[in-house]
Amino acid sequence: MSKYELPIVDTGEAEPCATRVMREPLTAAQAAELARAFKAIGEPVRLRLLSLIASHAGGEACVCDLTGAFELSGPTISHHLKVLREAGIIEGDRRGTWIYYRVRPDTLRLLSESLVPAQDAVVSA
Repeated sequence: MSKYELPIVDTGEAEPCATRVMREPLTAAQAAELARAFKAIGEPVRLRLLSLIASHAGGEACVCDLTGAFELSGPTISHHLKVLREAGIIEGDRRGTWIYYRVRPDTLRLLSESLVPAQDAVVSA
């Protein structure tokens, strides 16, 4: 597992770990990785970038499609995209001179489900 993947996404058990997060105490490593991901999306520019990528046609956006939405320099946008990528929230592919980003739905699902109290958690089949 890379250091950029949340360690609680898939345990190989019958019940997805994300639905158990609020039923069992988190380990220190799990808490650190979840906090890192929440911190990454807790910054307004990064949250907007995430929204722009997720809502873009086809579910992915070229970095060239993202820079015009901000009054920030290209390197600043690249830094924010790097933080999102390193937190495991987005992933990107280089195509020629551009990088195309897409959201990692498994990570967003984990973050969302980690906030659901145990009594409200729905176990998917």
